[in-house]
Amino acid sequence: MAMDLTNLLKLMVEKGISDIHFKAGACPAVRVNGNLVPAVNIAKVSAADIEAMAKTIMTPEQSQHWQTSQEMDLAYSLDGISRFRVNVFRQRGSAALSLRVVPIKLKGFAELNLPQQAFDKLSSESRGLVLFAGITGAGKTTSMNSFVHRLNETQNARIITIEDPIEFFHEDIKATIVQREVGRDTASFAGALKQVLRQDPDIVVIGEMRDVETMQAALTAAETGHLVLSTVHTLDAVQTIDRIVDSFPSAHASQVRQQLALVLKGVIGQRLVASKDGRGRYPATEVLIVNSGVRRHIIDSKNNDIYKTMEAGSYYGMHTFDQDLMRLFQEGKITDK
Repeated sequence: MAMDLTNLLKLMVEKGISDIHFKAGACPAVRVNGNLVPAVNIAKVSAADIEAMAKTIMTPEQSQHWQTSQEMDLAYSLDGISRFRVNVFRQRGSAALSLRVVPIKLKGFAELNLPQQAFDKLSSESRGLVLFAGITGAGKTTSMNSFVHRLNETQNARIITIEDPIEFFHEDIKATIVQREVGRDTASFAGALKQVLRQDPDIVVIGEMRDVETMQAALTAAETGHLVLSTVHTLDAVQTIDRIVDSFPSAHASQVRQQLALVLKGVIGQRLVASKDGRGRYPATEVLIVNSGVRRHIIDSKNNDIYKTMEAGSYYGMHTFDQDLMRLFQEGKITDK
């Protein structure tokens, strides 16, 4: 079965399939250009098949953890082909498996169709908090790693990442990069973040801000003169600000708004939209660059004014999702549907 999985993963990369999902008694389901379809030309898999596949991509330690936890994230590499983000879990009492392609080669902002002006500006910051927002599968982790790659190319900095799992490998260029994986190199995001400031970082990269403890550590690191990057599972820039503030006890809301207004440098929101020819997807982005006006709006909880600032902030590289969708439509890259 291991050889079958290897060939199947190679085929995924060749055919531009982003995700493949296995559950017992069914054909695999694959996601192509955002659409989920059954792979009817591949035979149905049994629970034993999935268990066997899972074991071929796990280390002994991961396999032991899987047996006790019944679900886990990991990364898997096929040399020269791609890396894969893997989630193993149970459904209806049997093993299930989801794999997502993570390209080996890191692409630049232009190659990923990301807003060059905003990314150039934010990548020149030496301290503060830069967030990448979007739903699952929106490409925010890819965008953040492209950002890290730019920093690696341009800064003599010490970059420490905390990820679950590590998706993109970064080799030292100008920067020195330390990549730590939750579950293998550290027990948790929060645990790693308690120690990270003692490891002399210039830049701290947090795979995802999932809980209030991680958010507080990120704010503190940004406040003490570090550049902090992270992703947030939100729809847009305004919701990102609210999500952070609302994660704290309500009695601390004013203090958190003050802290966030002080350290936040920008939010990049992202969605993937089907291309006009149906053969790919383009990122539609929303960009918030924090200036003195935005800081006041964050402190005063004036979300509508933040949105208006983005609409009128093209000079700073800002725009809303609606403005970017219109740009993509006018450039003939997407349809109006």
